[in-house]
Amino acid sequence: MQKLEPPDTHYFFAAIGWLELGNLTEAQVELAQISPAQQEHPDVLEVRWLFSAQQKHWEEGLQIAQTLLRRAPKRLSGWLHQAYALRRVPDGGVQKAWEALLPASDKFPKEPTIPFNLSCYACQLQQLDTARDWLKRAVAVGGKEKIKQMALQDSDLEPLWDEIRQL
Repeated sequence: MQKLEPPDTHYFFAAIGWLELGNLTEAQVELAQISPAQQEHPDVLEVRWLFSAQQKHWEEGLQIAQTLLRRAPKRLSGWLHQAYALRRVPDGGVQKAWEALLPASDKFPKEPTIPFNLSCYACQLQQLDTARDWLKRAVAVGGKEKIKQMALQDSDLEPLWDEIRQL
């Protein structure tokens, strides 16, 4: 994978800056100036996904996440972005997000975000025992206090909040 070089790096970092400032119009202008050869660079795809997510353009976000998965399959974020967008596209939903993220649990066994999100999806699918199992995996990898705090702030896991408080 070729790394980003100037002037593309300048446009890339300017786009990030505009996104952080909440100016999506200027961020898009900067992203558009990145050379065509680098438009599918994984770092550029990450920023494009964030841009789509902030605008709630989930179909576009899904396409970007799937491109990111093809270009950088070992990058965790592509798996997470794909599942996140799949949950929100018109023909998607929690079940599709679950199915898309599940294979990542084997590819990234030391990453707590995957079992945490799978726990959220299982909980929303009314599969509470499965949700508990995935939450235990997240705790084992990510640490009890960190995962507990995240879980108690995530409304997807609300059916388990009483149990989570007891961790």
